[in-house]
Order: sequence, then structure tokens, then C-alpha cells
Amino acid sequence: MKKLLYLFFVVLAFSACTNLEEELREDLPEGETPEPSALLASTYDAMRLPYQDQTRWWAAQEHTGDACLGPTRGGDWDDNGIWRVLHNHTWSADHDFLGSTFSELLQIVFATSNLLQYEPTAQEAAEARMIRAFVVNTVLDGWGQVPFRRDGTSLLDDAEVMDAETATNYILDEIDAVMGSLPESPTNRANKDAAKVLKMKVLLNKGMYMNRSNPTFAEGDMNTVISLADEIINSGNYSLASNFFDNFAPDNDAISTENIWTAENIGGSNSGNVRSRWFCTLHYNQNPSGWNGFTTLSDFYDSFEDTDFRRGADYEGMTDVGGIKAGLLVGQQVDQDGTELQDRNGNPLAFTREVSLVESGNNLEVTGIRVVKYPADMVSGDNADNDYVYYRYADVLLMKAEAAMRKGDNGTALNIVNDIRMSRGASELSSIDEATMLAERGRELYWEGHRRTDLLRFGKYLDAWQEKPASGNERLLFPIPAGSLASNPNLTQNPGY
Repeated sequence: MKKLLYLFFVVLAFSACTNLEEELREDLPEGETPEPSALLASTYDAMRLPYQDQTRWWAAQEHTGDACLGPTRGGDWDDNGIWRVLHNHTWSADHDFLGSTFSELLQIVFATSNLLQYEPTAQEAAEARMIRAFVVNTVLDGWGQVPFRRDGTSLLDDAEVMDAETATNYILDEIDAVMGSLPESPTNRANKDAAKVLKMKVLLNKGMYMNRSNPTFAEGDMNTVISLADEIINSGNYSLASNFFDNFAPDNDAISTENIWTAENIGGSNSGNVRSRWFCTLHYNQNPSGWNGFTTLSDFYDSFEDTDFRRGADYEGMTDVGGIKAGLLVGQQVDQDGTELQDRNGNPLAFTREVSLVESGNNLEVTGIRVVKYPADMVSGDNADNDYVYYRYADVLLMKAEAAMRKGDNGTALNIVNDIRMSRGASELSSIDEATMLAERGRELYWEGHRRTDLLRFGKYLDAWQEKPASGNERLLFPIPAGSLASNPNLTQNPGY
């Protein structure tokens, strides 16, 4: 296997249209043995599409939740309803974005397994296995079953399919196996603290993965979540940022005190589609100009107190250059000099609280509250410099608080949540329960790609909310793409599709 043509592996691993279960010929020519370091760098780059692009895992996590909406604006953003069906939970088995996400994630799993054939160093192997475990968890989270080839198995055989229990145990075992060989830093590599966060997330969601309609939370798992959180807290390497939006800024690699694991983006030359975090929501006439698409909802906006910094604030390098604030944008928009902006029809560019899945009338360009979680890179063009955040410290604190709450230790949970709220300019809560914990995770982690998983774990994913009726149990899992079903008989379609 070591001498299979390297180019073949690259194409198989990273082409978005390649099916991982294609027939392979045994008489492939031999080629040069690739460098594991190059394969690992390519794997990190390959993570950009499924995690950073607005059409992939981020859309699956946020558009299906209660804080993101992709309204059709006349002929704009219709795309045959591909955004609308995510929000109102009416997607079908052939949803293009969901199918592409599934395939691209599995290509990364294949690429990391392939890398391990070429005698990587202990650290390179650990990073590859950590990435593989991370991606396997994403597939488990979304689809509930994971096609997987054990190391050393033949590519001519159909991949086995791990069920929820098998995949969960696999991830946990892999994390424990590689922990000692992972680097301590930097944040843009799979590192020890990132592995601890991944283990926390798997243990916190374990009961949901086993029974999505009635999640349970074993005390032993919650104890381990708390213990891992304490290791990260007591390391002294992290603290809550004095400016919330520094965690997402163009220079967040230098100024964030919270980021634990990020995807490196190099401004002006080499980055993923992190720019979509502001392009997908800003109006054409703002600076930077956007695509005038996605919004949040007024119910979510109203969950913030007026003093909560996370809801919106000036941000140096963006507000003083283009007039745009960080956070949630509502009302009249202005440029850097305070001059009121207009839409393309000469009407005031004033974003409204009101928004619907299908917009009509004369205010198509301004409906909906806009979101700028990542301050725009005003100098780097399409290759923005903002490193994309996978894991950060505030999430660790909130997971510890949730685990404590699920053990009945509401005092500890409340203290942690209030520490975060006070650092963000919000008032202290007087009590904590599941509803307030879920709401606080929403306020802290909005548009970071966690919301669907949180709603599932708290048993709220099927509820009705703005522009969405209650949905059925078949929405608890995404559909397996038809091409994958056809090529691997070990896969079975999820219920309801």
C-alpha cells in the first residue's frame, strides 16, 4: 500500500466530487513515497471547505437552529429553497449541501488514514489521528453512522460503518491514545488542550448520540468533563477576552486569550472562506460590501440585555474604517463618518427586526438583523486573515457549568455562567436551569457552528420557533447521500428519508 500512486491519493482525498467507495484497481503504478508533513499540511487545508464555508457544516449547524435564517429576497438567495428548508426542517434526502458535507468530511477521514501509512513522526501521527477523531465526531453528530476503514484494511473492501456507540468509543479511545504525542501549541495545530475539549464534547453529547429523542447524562461522564475543564482552567494559558470580538478578529492569532484550536488563515495569500461570516450577511452598499443574505431573528436578539457587549459594539479597524459594528446589526446603518447609508433603491439602509423565510414587497434589501461575529478584515481581500475558531475557552467554562448543573450542582454552574456574563457586560443571573443554560450558550456561541448540537442535547431541536413549526423525529439525523448508499452496502438510510 505504501507505494500506491501519490497523486491518486491526493485526488481521492480532496476532490469534492470523488466517491470514496469507487472501485480501485490493484495494478496501480508505484510512485514516490510522499512526505507525511506535506500530507498533514494538505489535510489541515482540506478542513477549510467543510468547516469554514457558509454552505457546509456551519450551515447544517446554524441554519437548522433558532438564531440563523436564510431568507429569499425576491430572486436573491432563492437557490431552489436550499436555505429555507434547513431553517424549517423540511430538507429532503437529496439536499445538495448536506450531501456534499458528508462526502467532504469522509474524504478528510480517508486522507488522515492514508497519511499514517507513510511513517510519520509521533507528533504528525498524533495530529492526524486527532483530526480524524474530530471529523468522525462531526459525521457522528450529523448522520449518526460513520463509514470507516480500520488502518491496514484493504481499499477493495467496502468500508465498515460504525454505529453511534462504536464511533463514540472510537473517538474517546483515539484521544487517549494520542494525547501524549500531541503538541502543547500552537492553536492552529491539533494540540493537547484541543483534544481535551473534543473529549469533553463527546462525553457531554454521548447520551444524546445514543438516544437523540431522550438524552441522558451519566454522572461519571459529567465528572470527567469537569476534570478536563479544570485541567484547562488551571493551566493558566487562557482567560476570558477583555474584548469579546478579539477572539474572531483578523489578528486573533495574536490577541485572543481564549482560542484553543483554530484553522490558520493567512491574510492576502492563503485562507479558507472565513470571509463568508460577514459577506453572507452585510448589504451591498456597506464597507465591506456583502451578499445581503443571512440574518438572525428578533427573538434571539431580544434575549440579550442592552448592556451585553456580545450583542454589538464598535470595533477598531472596522467601525472606524467602514462604519460597521461587530455583533448584531439592526436599524439605520452608517459609514465611518456617521453618514446614513442607503440601499440600492435610495431608501434608508435600516435593518429591520422583521424577517420571513420568503420576503416580498419593497423592503427586500433591509429585512432582518445582521450578524458580524468575525470583525471584517479590511485589508486582505478575499483571503482574510481571521483564523477560524474551532474551540475556545468560554465554551470550556460553559461545558463545565453544564456538567455541574446536570449533576445537581447548580451553585457551581451559576457562578461560572455569571463570571462569563459579567465579563461581557451582562447582569448576574439569580438562578440557573436548562433553559437559561441553553440560552446562555446561544448568547456566547452564536454563529460559531454549535447551535444544532446544543439544541439536540437540551431536547429543543424539534420545537417550533420563529419561522419554523415543530418538526418530527426524522429531523434528528441528516440523510445519507444516495451516492454513498449505492456505493457502500454497509450504509443504511436514516429514518424518515
